[in-house]
Amino acid sequence: MKIGIAGAGLLGRLLAYLLSRQGHEASVFDPVGGPDARGAAGWTAAGMLSPTAELESADINVFNHGLRSIELWAEIIPALSCHASFDRAGSLLLAHRHDAGSAQRMISLLNEKAPEEHRPQPLPLAQLAQLEPDIQGPSHAWLLPHEGHLNTVEAMEALYASANGVHWHWGCAVSSLSAHTLHTIDGDHRFDWVFDVRGLGERENAPSGPANAVSCRNVRGVRGEIFWLHAPAVQLNRPIRLLHPRHRVYLVPRSNHLIVVGASEIESEDRSPVSLRSTVELLAAAHSVMPALAEARVVHSETNLRPALIDNLPRIEHENGLTRINGLFRHGWLIAPSLVDQALSELKFEC
Repeated sequence: MKIGIAGAGLLGRLLAYLLSRQGHEASVFDPVGGPDARGAAGWTAAGMLSPTAELESADINVFNHGLRSIELWAEIIPALSCHASFDRAGSLLLAHRHDAGSAQRMISLLNEKAPEEHRPQPLPLAQLAQLEPDIQGPSHAWLLPHEGHLNTVEAMEALYASANGVHWHWGCAVSSLSAHTLHTIDGDHRFDWVFDVRGLGERENAPSGPANAVSCRNVRGVRGEIFWLHAPAVQLNRPIRLLHPRHRVYLVPRSNHLIVVGASEIESEDRSPVSLRSTVELLAAAHSVMPALAEARVVHSETNLRPALIDNLPRIEHENGLTRINGLFRHGWLIAPSLVDQALSELKFEC
């Protein structure tokens, strides 16, 4: 089949890669200038694969998509033509003594929503020290053993490089689309099927309707901010989340002695650089659980907007000749492979 894909972010690259492997002819259209241009939200994400931890704001459907996606990533990542880091060593939840009350409320919520084998496991501090010697300061710790993480930058690059035979149309925005057709400044492009995975770009030509309607085109942006710390003297083996009363601060290890520090979400569509307040709060929180980060160097900071629907849940919409996938919110890398797998299965595409 001839497939048209609007959007070259995480979903667009996954679709292009999987469809091309099955012999379909895929064409991808995106307004950014090239494969390494950092427009899509997938570039900015830390890459935590945390189905249990995300139950704080998600439902059991997102949890199940997360479990399925971890299994799919375990198949996809090794098959890519270039390296992308992927690990399933679990993750940690941490809390300081003075935040024990709010942390326990979070743990109680996860215990209520998660299946028994996925519930947070209390971790004695002596065992925490064995797992993560450079974590010092927290008084409470819990292990989520069935979680993982990947390097999102490497994975974005590898998905593009591995999608053999795909036609990439960079600097070519989709102004509108309809069944079987993508409309661009270059004209109309006809396909056997079209996928709209533009995220926030999908609302540019959305019809007017009720503000509270659940639709792939009724999408808003949720700001995310991250820092890259170069810390060659610091060891971190798995993602950690500090349970803080105001925000969830996470630290995620990457190759080349990098640690990504960020916060889960900010209800804003501001794309400006990271604020002084965020810089102070996030890095101070990171330092409070890993004092050895005091000599780390801030080598990069980045902001982006995650696409979210009114209920903060993902959505797949099909009509004849057209499929829309949107609303991945802060769960993008966690659920994307499972969502794509579901969409293609519903269409009975071979994948």
